[in-house]
Amino acid sequence: MVPSAEIKGRIRLVTEEDVRRYREDGVVCLRQAFDPAWVKTVAAGVSRNLAEPSDYAGTLKAGEDDRGGFFDDYCNWQRIPEYRRFVYESPAGEIVGRLMESSTAIFYHEHLLIKWPGTHKRTPWHHDQPYYPVNGWQNCSLWMPLDLVPAEACVQFVAGSHRWGRWFVPRKFASEKNYPLHDSGSTPVIEGVTLEDVPPVAERPQDYEILTWDMQPGDVIAFHMLALHGADGTRMLETPRRVLATRWLGDDARFATRPWEISPTTTGGLRPGDPMACETFPTVWRM
Repeated sequence: MVPSAEIKGRIRLVTEEDVRRYREDGVVCLRQAFDPAWVKTVAAGVSRNLAEPSDYAGTLKAGEDDRGGFFDDYCNWQRIPEYRRFVYESPAGEIVGRLMESSTAIFYHEHLLIKWPGTHKRTPWHHDQPYYPVNGWQNCSLWMPLDLVPAEACVQFVAGSHRWGRWFVPRKFASEKNYPLHDSGSTPVIEGVTLEDVPPVAERPQDYEILTWDMQPGDVIAFHMLALHGADGTRMLETPRRVLATRWLGDDARFATRPWEISPTTTGGLRPGDPMACETFPTVWRM
């Protein structure tokens, strides 16, 4: 049984209510899931990442008047020791394993997301799983801020959208246009579902139940990879919005193909239908 709400050894345990909210809404905010030592460790990794960015790194701006910038980089955990320590030694694996109702937690990759003060560039509405070569229901991302984040600058979610039974074509963050298909004459289908364009959430927010939170370092948002989400810029902030997102998979995750270029491009040498757990995507936690 999932334990009742309590703090054990400064680790916030996942509760029955957390699991219920995750199951129903596709997203849950866990207050003080990570103690200050883990926040400090991840922050040191982020500093190292910024000093030594990978080939994936880039900065997006909304135009010449965008004085900030939206920086991102990913798949660096194997070369950044602070990230690796967080993956293997922090409570993250157990947190996601219990939320996914999985007997294992497989680490997929990490994604650094920084919006510098005054950034106009928004994160377009999307959901993550179509970007990835991964099928299966048991998955979870942890959105971990290292700074105070007011709700107006925080990531937002459409409650329950992971249960719509709908998949949406991934969008490029730079142009906010759909990914091009390998075969432009085909109709994209994933797990028997024909993909659609992302609905106009930003234009009609009144049509949806939108969830977001004021966040402090140590808090984390856990969300399903089919949960629709997006975020505004940080025009209102005078400090950075540094976030490390970690992506996790459960027992039923299987490698799959996609009708567009996958992101990230790392496959671990897997073939369609293979379980995702492998040397590249290690099993970090077991029940």
